[in-house]
Amino acid sequence: MAMVVRPIEPGDLEIVRRVLTGSWGGTTVVALGRGELVDAAGLPGFVALIGDEVAGVLTYADDRDGSVEIVTIDAVVPGQGVGKALLDAVRAVAVERGLSRLTLITTNDNTHALRFYQRYGFDLVALHRNGVDRARALKPGIPAEADGIPIRHELELELQL
Repeated sequence: MAMVVRPIEPGDLEIVRRVLTGSWGGTTVVALGRGELVDAAGLPGFVALIGDEVAGVLTYADDRDGSVEIVTIDAVVPGQGVGKALLDAVRAVAVERGLSRLTLITTNDNTHALRFYQRYGFDLVALHRNGVDRARALKPGIPAEADGIPIRHELELELQL
């Protein structure tokens, strides 16, 4: 079946909440580039569908410096090009608005995502040592480790458009 990626609509709120809760433990996330708690379910974004099944969700925010910050990206169906399709959709929004880059922040443990982002064309532009400590002060439920890797640092990536 073909994949369809479309903007999040008001009727998608329950889908978005379910995906965010499954991946992030709730809809409230720390927009790491902003250093604040954000209800990601209230942000603009995209839903990817394969048939009637939700394949992924991406949320974003217009950044203060002329870029689009990807706040969350979740490929519910792995290995089907969902992440790339979601990134293509938000990239098109940024280009249409005349913005110069996409930004995102991931954590040091997220090696699979780091590889994916670099293959897409993102460049690592900053390491924020112990940056997750600041995020945990806002959202204490952020785990201390994943897959045996301590979660400590924020890795900032950008894609020049």
